[in-house]
Amino acid sequence: MLLLRKSQDRGYADHGWLKSFHSFSFAGYHDPQFMGWGNLRVINEDRVAPGMGFGKHSHRNMEIISYVLSGELAHEDSMGNIKGIPPGDIQRMSAGAGVTHSEFNYAKDQSTHFLQIWIEPSTLEIAPSYEQKTIPQANKLGKLCLVASANGQDGSIALSADAKVYAGLFDGDQSAKLAIDPHRKAYVHLIRGSLDINGQTLSSGDALLIQDENHLSLTNGKNAEVLIFDLSA
Repeated sequence: MLLLRKSQDRGYADHGWLKSFHSFSFAGYHDPQFMGWGNLRVINEDRVAPGMGFGKHSHRNMEIISYVLSGELAHEDSMGNIKGIPPGDIQRMSAGAGVTHSEFNYAKDQSTHFLQIWIEPSTLEIAPSYEQKTIPQANKLGKLCLVASANGQDGSIALSADAKVYAGLFDGDQSAKLAIDPHRKAYVHLIRGSLDINGQTLSSGDALLIQDENHLSLTNGKNAEVLIFDLSA
């Protein structure tokens, strides 16, 4: 089963300093049909105005990933981490038994555009932790690069969740295939461009919710950047 969800069907919030598209129910946006998919709970596409951001707030029992697309995100947390997150980096914070953090637009004179992703953990009340890695663009060109996984395999960040996240860049005749377990769920989020997946054309911001499939075939990319999630059912 492939269920296409168009970009314009997502929730949207405009707070002035923050413009955010919600793939799943979040804050003031509620849609009982889109509460999450498998153990994927949140994908927010956020644009934060210069000098603005999210003040100190707390999380618990969630794997939180930041994937910066442009600008730069400044992160500070109660574990003592003070980090800048530029495009090309992926950051993971395991909230576990509880953590407080803040995030701000660190880029001068431009908005910071990033994806905020939440995945439900496999084990509750673990010790909070932080990890950040640079993923070279060459690792994603014309192929799917594993950027997050339960055991940190192949240089990916390590999740305390039963999930894998792949990132890829596709243009022209570049293509890829990904085997998936039909007993699990998968989710595709097209960040930009256009891309065909199993014959279904996605445009920027579109998503595919996938179950009962054994592979994904990626073709006909046009300046496409994509994330693919392999998720527990």
